[in-house]
Amino acid sequence: MDTLVDIKDLKIGMYVKLRGDWIRGTDLKKEFFITDPGQLRQLQNLSLRYDKVYVDRDKQWVASHLDDISHPQETAADSETNEPHQSHRFNPQERQIIMERVKSAAADPSMEPGKKAAAVYYSVKELMQELFECPTAEFIKDTKEAVGSLVDMVMEDDEAAHALIQVTQHDFYTYTHSVNVGTLSVCLAKKLFQKDPSHDMREMGAGFFLHDLGKVRVGKEILNKPGRLDEHEMKRMRTHPYQSFKILQETSQLSEECRVITMQHHERADGTGYPLRLVGEQIHDYGRICCIADVYDALTAKRSYKEGMSPFSALKIMRDEMLSHFHKEIFNNFVLLFSK
Repeated sequence: MDTLVDIKDLKIGMYVKLRGDWIRGTDLKKEFFITDPGQLRQLQNLSLRYDKVYVDRDKQWVASHLDDISHPQETAADSETNEPHQSHRFNPQERQIIMERVKSAAADPSMEPGKKAAAVYYSVKELMQELFECPTAEFIKDTKEAVGSLVDMVMEDDEAAHALIQVTQHDFYTYTHSVNVGTLSVCLAKKLFQKDPSHDMREMGAGFFLHDLGKVRVGKEILNKPGRLDEHEMKRMRTHPYQSFKILQETSQLSEECRVITMQHHERADGTGYPLRLVGEQIHDYGRICCIADVYDALTAKRSYKEGMSPFSALKIMRDEMLSHFHKEIFNNFVLLFSK
């Protein structure tokens, strides 16, 4: 149900609907969840004819779940980068609240699938943002536990799993990308392995979500560069699979599933990937899954210097121009995730 709400009363988590002429000259969409303080500031600065906007109350569940969390105040400098502000930290009590929210929402059989999926997605995203700022053993362990609850939800609730794919956001913060790739990869793994007990889905899920953790050691000047990297920068970027592996090893959080996924998510079936230039059957199915989800999210993500592709366009390019990079059967199953 749509309700008019004063702009000054908008909160993170609300789903707003705007007229096209209101947002001309901004990067705001007509409809979206408010997910960060920067969006709130843009809305408050809009020169609207009226001081109210429409909010879809049926999709406003996020706000009620996030009211007990203090959100960081974004600075002007933060809005110009793809990475989160360094002061985004939860105290132990706040982090525990988020973890409990993930666990309770994921296991709640009475919660509507869309609300359940989004509650879990946004909460895990909060934890991932903190983790990328401070990748300690404690934070990695907590994040793996939360991801485990998300994996359990995907495995047990088909409707929530499908809704989880729909709620993913297409910006390119490293932590958002990691959550999207993790989400898509877990859903694809479920489709491929169908609860085969020989696969540890929780550790696999952890690997999918933590595959890019090594980017914290690459350098923001490279991660945020608006355009093609030069040869030296590319060499630095290509160290991140190994650095992900090293961080998990150093914090005693490295399982075999995490090792495979962190090291192989940029390998390509035709041997053009990195860091080991593996070919064909040398690449584990876990690495193949993460590779496909990683490429898809990179294509659909909106960056400061380009618009993201539509899901259809991204999948078409992957099929027509990049299929030699992927395992064909796994890619075909990935495409099926986007049909009900």
